[in-house]
Amino acid sequence: MDFEEQRRRVVETLVYLGYLKNPRVIKALLTVPRELFVPEHMREYAYIDSPLPIGHGQTISAIHMVAIMTEELAPEPGDIVLEVGTGSGYQAAVLAEIVARQDPSRRGHVYTIERIRELVEFAKRNLERAGYGNYVTVIHGDGTLGYPERAPYDKIIVTAAAPDVPKPLLEQLKEGGRLVIPIGDPYIQRLVTIEKHRDGIKKKYGIECVFVPLLGKYGWRV
Repeated sequence: MDFEEQRRRVVETLVYLGYLKNPRVIKALLTVPRELFVPEHMREYAYIDSPLPIGHGQTISAIHMVAIMTEELAPEPGDIVLEVGTGSGYQAAVLAEIVARQDPSRRGHVYTIERIRELVEFAKRNLERAGYGNYVTVIHGDGTLGYPERAPYDKIIVTAAAPDVPKPLLEQLKEGGRLVIPIGDPYIQRLVTIEKHRDGIKKKYGIECVFVPLLGKYGWRV
């Protein structure tokens, strides 16, 4: 099965539909092998633009949603990024491709937190196999608490639905930084992009979406 050709076709379609505009994001989606981030028995479906199950009640996001969220986040080479909700590691790999590999002179890093131990190990294996093990640190824990050990972050992305923005994430976002998160109830949310400024935060509301719930102290209760 020619995964590279399938990858090229889906990216071209997303560009045509207007989901993809940023050259860095386009290059990342053309580079990262999504087939390595889905369960082996699902690989033939890797480039169907749909969420796919990865076990434990979780999914890998549809390709267009990864495109939209990454474009909204606007990562740059050298950025230090926090991701909440590692899943299979695909979104983290896309971010690492941009912040750590596209410009070797400006080596950023992605820290990603996952609450399900089995997915932590799954993501680590996937990232190593795809060549991103040195650029992504996978942490087991409550993502709603963030990861203060490496704060502040240039960018923060949350890949699960929250009732509101977790306070620790805002505190760990660098001034001038950007945070992208789906906010709403457990059934439907709206994508929100937040910019942090000295005099407060600025919110931009985007598309409606549906994500699995963000569980934790500052999310939905386990």
